[in-house]
Amino acid sequence: MKRTITFAARLIPYAFVLLFIYAAVSKLMDFENFRVQLAQSPMLSAYAGVVSYGVIALELVISMLLLVPKTRKAALYASFGLMVAFTVYIYLILKYSDFVPCSCGGILEKMGWKEHLVFNIIMVGLACTALFYAETKRATLKTTAYLLTGAAISSAVMVALFLSSEYIIKKENNFTRRFPHHPVIEDKRYDLGVNSYYFAGISGDQIFLGNSTTPFTLRTIDKNLLSTAEIKLHPDSLHIYHAVKSVVTKHYLYMYDGSVPVIYRSRPDDFSGKIFQLSNKEVYFDQLINIDPNRFIFRTTSRNTGSLVLGQLDLNAYKKVQLNSHILQRQSDGIFDVDGHLEYDRHKEQVAYVYNYRNQVVLSDSILGSVRILKTIDTVQRADIIITQMHDGSRIMAKPPLTINRNSTMYNGFLFIHSTNMGRFESRSSWDKSDVVDVYQTDTLQYWGSFYVQRRGGKRMSQMLVTDPYLFVLAGHYITRYRIAQTLVRNLK
Repeated sequence: MKRTITFAARLIPYAFVLLFIYAAVSKLMDFENFRVQLAQSPMLSAYAGVVSYGVIALELVISMLLLVPKTRKAALYASFGLMVAFTVYIYLILKYSDFVPCSCGGILEKMGWKEHLVFNIIMVGLACTALFYAETKRATLKTTAYLLTGAAISSAVMVALFLSSEYIIKKENNFTRRFPHHPVIEDKRYDLGVNSYYFAGISGDQIFLGNSTTPFTLRTIDKNLLSTAEIKLHPDSLHIYHAVKSVVTKHYLYMYDGSVPVIYRSRPDDFSGKIFQLSNKEVYFDQLINIDPNRFIFRTTSRNTGSLVLGQLDLNAYKKVQLNSHILQRQSDGIFDVDGHLEYDRHKEQVAYVYNYRNQVVLSDSILGSVRILKTIDTVQRADIIITQMHDGSRIMAKPPLTINRNSTMYNGFLFIHSTNMGRFESRSSWDKSDVVDVYQTDTLQYWGSFYVQRRGGKRMSQMLVTDPYLFVLAGHYITRYRIAQTLVRNLK
């Protein structure tokens, strides 16, 4: 019996050699995928580049040292420390991570996370057994102290990596995306026939779609994408229109054209199409969001500076129009460099201005008073644009700009941004067939995660609309419904 135990104890170092070589070779054979999966780890996202090389090198070095009798004991201690680190890594992911990432190759790919946790604990036990067997009885206390110290150091390193990586990814991201398991799942699609629709809004179970080619017609479709209907808009006064758009809220239907400028509104809860002039010649604008039935946030061009600025239109106030020239921060010309789009979160009463060409979002309350800056994970801080002045004095962009944030939507403290740049450690094949949406928490100014939206017929996503528990996407002439999974729904609630 003693001979059998002795033989088994002597085999343990070789078992670690087989394990580490197999794991290292598995990672090397599919290194790109291994590094991509490390980037999804809640503990290692910020360090995926260094760790991907470091873990493989460490496994190979320890394997070689285990084969040499003089260094075998030190290598066994290193094996013990590495397996403790792996064990703590899996435990932290299972207990404290926002989501459980995909596997990282090798043995782990063949097992579930809980099974691998048990496997690691067994390997830690085998390392202890081999080390205690190799020592004399007098050295048992010293071996125990070494093992406890090694376990404490390995655990502390993994906890430090977890905390620091979470902070870097959420607050100081180096353009590394995380893709939680299936945060959105496609479940329905409807062919609208044409590609000129846009989301006007939502009321009850009905989604309202405006049409840029027939601006006086709204189309409704229920959330189940089963039944549709049309609403003809009948304004009580007519003008020469140039850019008519419609907006629908819970109780009102609006139509506006900022080049006239005019704003119409329906009676409360009247979606028959009858709309009445609410404002005329108050202020020219090119973007408008309504805060309440008589108050709006708009974007316009300042007469004094020629730059784009945000402002408020309050039809009940003595001074109806107020410009807030300090909100949009110019970097060059004040027009192209600050170009972006307005969003409004009705749950949080929060305004967002998402810059098109830089990694910034301006967040404000509904009166444009308290202003905060949310940095997106893209690293482009200055708009990459070149302006050329024409002979007639007009200015145009000399080359197509580098777009950072194509479109966006807000819902209950979350900002969804359709990004156009590929991050670190991402798959080119996924980018060639999908659009990526980055999700941010506006209360904490933190990055939450990302997900892919598959392109239909090669058409990019043109617009998004979020309403618990669905994400609706317009792409080409299709509207697609995605069910938001619990990993994101529980945060939305």
